[in-house]
Amino acid sequence: MEVDGAMTSLVAVSAYVPTTVSIESLQDELGLSATQLRRFRRMYGLSDVCRSDEPEADMLLGAVSKLDFLAGQEERVRYVVRAKTMPAASPYPVNPMLGVRAALGLEHAAMFTVTDHACASGLLAVDLCGTLLAADGDPDALALILTGEKAFTHSAQVIPDVAIMGEATAAVLVGPGDGQDTMLGYATTTLGGPGGEVILDDDQAAEFRRIYPGAVAQVALEAVAAAGLTVDDIAMVLPHNVNKISWVRASGALGIPRSRIFLDNVGTTGHSFCADPFLNYHTANGLGLLAPGACYLMISVGLGSTFSAMVFRK
Repeated sequence: MEVDGAMTSLVAVSAYVPTTVSIESLQDELGLSATQLRRFRRMYGLSDVCRSDEPEADMLLGAVSKLDFLAGQEERVRYVVRAKTMPAASPYPVNPMLGVRAALGLEHAAMFTVTDHACASGLLAVDLCGTLLAADGDPDALALILTGEKAFTHSAQVIPDVAIMGEATAAVLVGPGDGQDTMLGYATTTLGGPGGEVILDDDQAAEFRRIYPGAVAQVALEAVAAAGLTVDDIAMVLPHNVNKISWVRASGALGIPRSRIFLDNVGTTGHSFCADPFLNYHTANGLGLLAPGACYLMISVGLGSTFSAMVFRK
């Protein structure tokens, strides 16, 4: 994304992955039939998911504690942004983020939450922070984005016949300028209509699955075009971790080989709300899969049929 000639970069990304448990151990809790459980494992590629007994605030602090770049740079942080799927997880007027901000020594920073794009709100937060930092005009300013949340109700724990939710978290420092992970293009669309509901019945879920590959491909191609690239220039896709079969289908629509879609975390973390693309970046980067100068594509989809894609250059 470009604003008045200024670019947006990912300065640092960290992840906190709590204990994983087998999906079989959650069968009764999630109300899954034996058939549904087999489908999640054999067709969708799920094996384990993240679960934690910690409060959500501690999980977020766990991610930030691994963000080595932040130490000593706290005064540079202008914004603390919570990117969430679920609009509320605490009873009013409790706000765990006030304690998180205080624990980090960031009381001077403005704080707000974005939930408008459901699980795609993490990418929305990156775009929004880039806009705010560019408007501030301070080349040293930073924004801290916190993603991932507790799966605290049954409807937040499982998307029927699509995904089982995990509780990993990720912290992202965003800065202005052309850094080592520079955003080149962003596209997002909310389709609405059939398949665009947030709570899906069987027919609506079937419609969502039908439109999914084409909608993912369309928004991804728009982001790639905005970056001035073609799909041949994309070295890797960092998706949200709903299941493997949906990305096998989307691969054909995208025109990107399955081998370039990073799915290693699908079977071990579950779908960790807005954190997924950043968890995948953290893992892939740690494995040395993102070479300097390579272009990669983050894709995330939120219930309510919001499809988002963002292109970066390493």
